[in-house]
This record gives sequence, structure tokens and C-alpha cells, in this order.
Amino acid sequence: MHISPEEIVETLLMVTQQNLDIRTVTLGLSLDACAGNDVKRVAERIYDTVCSRAEHLVSVTQAIEREYGIPIINRRVAVTPIAQLAAVCDTDDIIPLALALDHAAEQIGIDFIGGYSALVHKGTGLGDRRLIDSIPEALNVTQRVCSSVNVASTRAGINMDAVLRMAHVVRETAELTADRDSFGCGKLVVFCNMVEDNPFMAGAVHGSGEADAVINVGISGPGVVRAVVAGLPKDADLTEVAEAIKATAFKITRAGELVAREAARRLGVDMGIVDLSLAPTPAEGDSVAAIIEAMGVKRCGGPGTTTALALLNDAVKKGGAMGTSSTGGLSGAFIPVSEDAGMIRAVRDGALTLEKLEAMTAVCSVGLDMIAIPGDTPAETIAAIISDACAIGVINSKTTAARLIPAIGKTVGDTLEYGGLWGSAPVMAVNQWAGTGLVRRGGRVPAPLSSLRN
Repeated sequence: MHISPEEIVETLLMVTQQNLDIRTVTLGLSLDACAGNDVKRVAERIYDTVCSRAEHLVSVTQAIEREYGIPIINRRVAVTPIAQLAAVCDTDDIIPLALALDHAAEQIGIDFIGGYSALVHKGTGLGDRRLIDSIPEALNVTQRVCSSVNVASTRAGINMDAVLRMAHVVRETAELTADRDSFGCGKLVVFCNMVEDNPFMAGAVHGSGEADAVINVGISGPGVVRAVVAGLPKDADLTEVAEAIKATAFKITRAGELVAREAARRLGVDMGIVDLSLAPTPAEGDSVAAIIEAMGVKRCGGPGTTTALALLNDAVKKGGAMGTSSTGGLSGAFIPVSEDAGMIRAVRDGALTLEKLEAMTAVCSVGLDMIAIPGDTPAETIAAIISDACAIGVINSKTTAARLIPAIGKTVGDTLEYGGLWGSAPVMAVNQWAGTGLVRRGGRVPAPLSSLRN
């Protein structure tokens, strides 16, 4: 891979002045060989496998960071959906598996480990039920474990029974972790069209179509894109804006490609994908909302926001696809409210609402992400919000998700303070006219006619 001196200078400028970083290097690991009847023995195998296969992940990525001068913010591991292992165990109590993942993550020094997951978009099996029932306690007793459940897909439709069950799980998780501002829900995401190679938490999982071990990299760079857009002439038309974003996304992706190749080579595993998603941080300017406002929207959430986000998402994908032949993951623009300083400001100003975020879900990378809602929000209302996000994903054949945080004991106007990349989440108002009767009907919303592609 040839990197020119000019690219090096540009990358250094992005790092030092515009918050460019590699958001995560995630090692995906298969745990299929850990399966067995004895849950304690399975837990031991999980711990040993993660510790042995990911032993050098932190040291290798730290060396790459020093040698190339590109900050790598997170080191993570994603594993085979644990529901697959839970199905073989001879007990419903699979908390030992969550604890094994957490202890392994602590031992190797990574930030998070994903894959405490199940796929129930068409039906719920024994292992899926065991895992879903255990999620609240698992996220309460662990620090680094992240959980995800896929409840819908374009090919299967929406499993409304699973949606309602997950809404209750979200509430139970919030209540169990209420002493930590319900942070357990920040490690739990409900998906439609979940992908097998996502390097970002909380939804990272190692899919069945993957090699035994792969490196997936998630890039960042909203601050870089914002600076480029803000530096354009005021009379630059939107075609010029799109071209500038494409060129910038290409440069950012080249950095991600370099890190991915080097990490895979040094760890002796396959290189997986580079996720092109722009992942914001609470740092001022390192914000997707700030990009939208630099395009000319007075405040993110105002009329024109969805248009600007659609342009941004498309341009990032087009530019990024030229920077790597290994695109994957989610690849777009994230809009996590708590992790984006511009989004937080827009919510507090009254410009950004839950309904507008739902509309933005149709054109962004994932959707309703890190959104705090009043702690007394009923499970049926949470289920209705999740189902709306899933409906957008099913009809548009895209990945959508909901990561909602019922803020126990708090109401609209209060704020959850998490610090670090998690930022702070202002509690947002929820429409009180929810389709509670709709979600109680259960059953499955059928797949759309567009799913019949064969």
C-alpha cells in the first residue's frame, strides 16, 4: 500500500488540528469450539480462547499508533453470538458466560467485548430465550460486556413478540443499573438487519460467515469533514460540498485501511473490513451535527437536516469506497445524541426531537442511538419506538437500531452524565400517544414485497 508524502502531511494535520482518530480496532473471534453442556466448562473455554487469541491486540495496536502517529481510541473484541453457545448448555443460568467474557476483557486490557447477542428476527430458540432473559443481570454485573439482539430483517419482517420482550429487557436493565444512571442500557442495542462485521459497540458481533479471527477497523473523522465543509466558499453549491466530502472521506479511509492491514499482519489474522462510519465524540467540532450546520442548517434538527445528512452519508460512502476494497460494517454517519456535542446542544435548544431523529434514521448509518428518555416511559412505548426504527430498516433494506436509555428517576430536561466518549445524554420528550395496542398484538409484521429478490 503506497502512501505519498502529501498524504502523510494531510493526515498529520487532520490528527493534530481536526480530531482525526481510528475509533476502534476490533478483533472478531469465533467461539464455536467452546460449545458444550457444562456451563462452567464453557465459560472456562471462552476465557481461555479470548485471552489467548487477543493476547497481543493492545500491544500491537499501541505500536502501530506510535509508529504512524494516528491515535487509536479503542481496542475491542467481538465474539460469536453467545445465544448459540447458550443453546447447548444444560442450564438456563448463563451468567457465567457473561462473567467469563468480562474477565477476559479485563485480563487483556480492552475497552469492550461484544457478542452477548441473539438473532430472533424470525423466531426465538432456546439459546435465544436464555440469553435475552439474562441480559439485564449480565449487563448489571459486568463492566465491559455489550449486548445486541436482532429482532427484524428485510427478509423476515419484524418479530413483534421479540420487540416487546426486548422493550421489557431495556426497562429491566435500566432499573438494575439505576445507580449508574441506567448505563447498562448504553451497552444494549436492538437491531434490524444486523451485520456480521460491525466493529462498533454496542452492536459488534462475529458472524457465522466470518473466518475464525479477523480484524475490523472503525474510522472516525467528523471534525475533519466539518473543517473541510466550513472552509468552502459560502456560495459553493451542494455538488461542490459533496465532492469535498468525498475527497476527505477517501483520505480518512486510507488511514483506516493502513491500520487494518498492519494490525491483521502483525496479529497473524485475516483483515476483515474498514467501517466508513463517521463516529462523533463530545469534543467541540468533532460532530456530525456540526457538519450539518456547516452545510447551512441553522441548528441540527431543523428543516433541511435530513437532506444534509443524506448528502453526507452518500458522499462518505462514495469517497470511502475508493479508499478501500474492504468496506463493511455499518458505513455511514452515526447520530448518537449523547456522544455528539452538536446533537446535545440541538436537543437542549429544542431543535432536535425524537421524531426528527426517527426521520434521520432513514438516511444515516444506524438510527436512534444513545437516546435518554424519561424513566417512567412504559415498556409498550419503548417497544413502539423500537418497532418504528425497525420498520424503516425493513422497508429500506438497511441496518437500523435503537439504543434507548430509560433514565430511572429522571424526566425531560434532566441530564445523564457518563463522561469520556459516552458524553452526556439530555432526557428527551416522548410522544405520549404511543401504539401500545399495536405492539401488544404480537405476531410478525410480514416482510415487504421487495424482499422477494430471487
